[in-house]
Amino acid sequence: MTDYIPNTAKDQESMLKAIGKKSIDELFSDIPEKVRLKKPLNLPQGLSEPELLEELSALSKKNELASTFLGAGSYNHFIPSVVKHIVSRSEFYTAYTPYQAEASQGILQAIYEYQSMICELTGMDAANASMYDGATAIAEAAFLACRATGRKEIVVSSAVHPEYRSVLKTYAKGAGLNVKEAPFSKNQATLDLATLDIGRATGNNNLACVILQQPNFFGSIEDVRSLAEKIHAAGALFIVCADPISLGLLKAPGDYGADIVVGEGQSLGNPRSFGGPGLGIFAVKKPLLRQIPGRVVGQTTDADGKRAFCLTLQTREQHIRRERATSNICSNEALAALAATVYLSVMGKQGLRKVAELCLQKADYLKRKLKDKVVFKGPTFKEFVIKTNKKVGVGLEQFYPELKNCRLICVTELTSKKVMDGLVKDLGRSH
Repeated sequence: MTDYIPNTAKDQESMLKAIGKKSIDELFSDIPEKVRLKKPLNLPQGLSEPELLEELSALSKKNELASTFLGAGSYNHFIPSVVKHIVSRSEFYTAYTPYQAEASQGILQAIYEYQSMICELTGMDAANASMYDGATAIAEAAFLACRATGRKEIVVSSAVHPEYRSVLKTYAKGAGLNVKEAPFSKNQATLDLATLDIGRATGNNNLACVILQQPNFFGSIEDVRSLAEKIHAAGALFIVCADPISLGLLKAPGDYGADIVVGEGQSLGNPRSFGGPGLGIFAVKKPLLRQIPGRVVGQTTDADGKRAFCLTLQTREQHIRRERATSNICSNEALAALAATVYLSVMGKQGLRKVAELCLQKADYLKRKLKDKVVFKGPTFKEFVIKTNKKVGVGLEQFYPELKNCRLICVTELTSKKVMDGLVKDLGRSH
């Protein structure tokens, strides 16, 4: 490994002497013998820059185009050109929330505008300066609910993204919290309310929260009527994981009683890339403001009475007493949040609604064309499940063994009729 470190033998000898070691092997003696590299790696000769570029170009041509119908939490939506232009500016390009807030008014204002838009979109009172992604946002929301209620039981619908549930369980295990999964209806793939354990009526007095995804992992629209009332009657909190694009059409979670709204904001002006980075949306009702993880940017006035921005709340343990910290969430996704801010600004209410309508209408067109293969009944947004042995979309058996040969199909505003008709024709040849 020393072949790739630009230190001469004399440099190495000097550094080893300074730390009291005789050799590189002695320096790494704490590493178990069985995992140490015994012989040099069999690597090809180095290339010049032009040769390297040619090699990488040739390798890239071997890549296969990803399926148009992939979704499951990472979506191919149109990104206006202005988004990339603004997020590429040098004054915004560092993604870290500033510690010296007074010297970073531009970034703080952008974050403040992001928070304001998220509140308007979700129907909530306050939003934070973003989380890592949708999965960690759900886990942090559950932690908040447990702190606020003093209870330790979390009920999550099994129709919530399986990877989100996995992260939630990992967080909960270390904190000694109990996660229960509520089954989904085998007919409509929505939360089975008949089996939902939500409190006093069932003798469960330790329930901290119920977590729902809207639309859920299968793309199905959950029935949320009066659900918040039942959850609140049990003394628990209602957490909704929402697709922000769907909120161009669907009622805001705050309007049907959600206490905490989280979600994955990648679809707001951020490319899918190779699966990241994500953008964790996190918003709450006012009574929970001081329990919110991460940071909150607020508006104030400076010494001259001019409009200014500051970090109003910083609940990370690095900033306040450890026992009072609500989270150790560190680097937030400020650059991705900036992209979301620009996206929402240029799209506006009507633009976002149009995107949502196109997703709904195009998905419904494909769903009707594939009606004989559609697995679940009921309304869906931009995703739905079909039964096929073709490798299209996302295979569900890896998450739900009972859904063998079932695939999750995603359609966005960028999916053309030609491509959808091609899929219908291709699936018509499957057996």
